[in-house]
Amino acid sequence: MNIKNPIVSIIIPCYNQGKYLQEALTSLQSIDNTIVEIIIVNDGSTDAFTNDYLSTLDTKKYTIITQENKGLGAARNTGILRSKGRYILPLDADNAIHIQYINKGIEILDADANVAVVYGNAELFGDKVGVLAPGKFNLQQLMWINYIDACAVIRKSVLIEVGLYDTMPVMGYEDWDLWLRIAFKGYKFYYINEVMFRYRVNSNSMMRDLKKDNMRRNKIEEYLTHKYEDKLDFDYISNYFFYHLKKRPFSILYRLIVKKYFPNHYNKLILQNKLYKGHIYD
Repeated sequence: MNIKNPIVSIIIPCYNQGKYLQEALTSLQSIDNTIVEIIIVNDGSTDAFTNDYLSTLDTKKYTIITQENKGLGAARNTGILRSKGRYILPLDADNAIHIQYINKGIEILDADANVAVVYGNAELFGDKVGVLAPGKFNLQQLMWINYIDACAVIRKSVLIEVGLYDTMPVMGYEDWDLWLRIAFKGYKFYYINEVMFRYRVNSNSMMRDLKKDNMRRNKIEEYLTHKYEDKLDFDYISNYFFYHLKKRPFSILYRLIVKKYFPNHYNKLILQNKLYKGHIYD
């Protein structure tokens, strides 16, 4: 697809997901193709249906890149390096987006040069339905767990600055690593509290397999804590909490229960200085 000056480049890695890709592309049919380019990276698919389907796509509408299998992060990087847009939207081949995601992403990123990532809520479909709302950005939460999906509108110059996606030796959570690097650089994340994309829940997905594989998850955690050893220390957080819980168990549990189930009463006690809300002092 030859668009001279797209604003947003949608990058779709595809590895043996041709049966889902058509649905993802259907969600983009009403897109303004004067401001958006769509790049599909065939990451060494071995499935005949996927390769046959990709061969039928109109190259006037899509840029299709075929490479040997290198993994999700590397496939995204290939698409980003080929892209022309100033903003990037990674879209997994089995998901779909709402068109307003692009328009709102452009509006927000154009308005504030310090915003690097725009993200929103996900509508779950497939093996599970519902809405996943990650909430406003919180660096402490991000340092503890990856709660922001890869499907976001990202400033390309920041992606280049932080070094694109890490092709981790144990694949999984490449997007978490990226979010950490962007956040540690001091850039802002902007949360849209609306459904911006559709996320397929599949019992056979890569993420489901990863969640069942403790060995791989441990290796990923070891990799990240070593990479960011001056910032991430999960043991410190848990030890800190249990130290205070052991020292004042009833006080800590009372505070947590009141805050969780009786927030109005909790805030009233705080304002009256009848309850200390932190855990700093011994």
